[in-house]
Amino acid sequence: MTTWQVTEPHRLTIDGDITSLSVWLASGRLNVVGTDGPARVEITAVGTRGVAVSDDGGILSIRHDVDRKWHWAGPFWWFLHGRRRYHAEISLAVPRSAAGGLTVVSGSAVVSGLRAGVVVDVTSGRITLLGLDGVVRAKTVSGSIEALGVSGDLTMETVSGEIIVADSSADRVYAQAISGSITCDLDNPYASDVRLETVSGEITARVPEDADLEVRLRATSGQVTSAFPQVRAVGAQHFKVYTGRLGSGAGHLTASAVSGHVALLTRPALTFADGSDAG
Repeated sequence: MTTWQVTEPHRLTIDGDITSLSVWLASGRLNVVGTDGPARVEITAVGTRGVAVSDDGGILSIRHDVDRKWHWAGPFWWFLHGRRRYHAEISLAVPRSAAGGLTVVSGSAVVSGLRAGVVVDVTSGRITLLGLDGVVRAKTVSGSIEALGVSGDLTMETVSGEIIVADSSADRVYAQAISGSITCDLDNPYASDVRLETVSGEITARVPEDADLEVRLRATSGQVTSAFPQVRAVGAQHFKVYTGRLGSGAGHLTASAVSGHVALLTRPALTFADGSDAG
């Protein structure tokens, strides 16, 4: 295993194949991109305690080694001393085939171009996912999640914040917010399972006009609207429910809001340069 203790801005090129990426930062900004060539690490800012970088048989690890007192000294110590000691701004270039597990306690994470799946966990801050594939998981307590051009299997969860999914060709999408809105724009007419849930906030889903979905929309306190005549209101006394079938109904779309509106919109079918559609 090769290790580096980085205490000032520095660039590293990692020889050998990197198959997995593990990052744990107490505070900072993390940018990960899948690309060709050897793995590269660029640390543009680093706190007084530095960060530990290691390559262990293809597993690239970058970590803040936080003192035990951070766990019992409380937020007062953290705001006075912790941010200055444990902060990093890091950009990583790794093979597209590398899987990733990324954690930032306070800060932001931008991840793009990985094809083997990634798990991103930011306690307080923003998550941006771009052009990913595989099993993708993103979770934040206080902050927003934005996913653009993500394929595969996508799960996003936030307690307080907005979730935006755009240009998505994912087969499965699960988005959950406790306090925040959800906007989901799907490209894939053959998505098999799309679930959108919020307690306090609005849901807007836009699907192709040639989608094959069984649809169920529900709002406990709020309005439900549908741009598809096939999706209509059904009888309910204390909440509003719309159901219907689009195309063959091979997949499923459910959207549920406790306090907020739910809207289902239509988008044109995906077409190619020769004029043919996605089917």
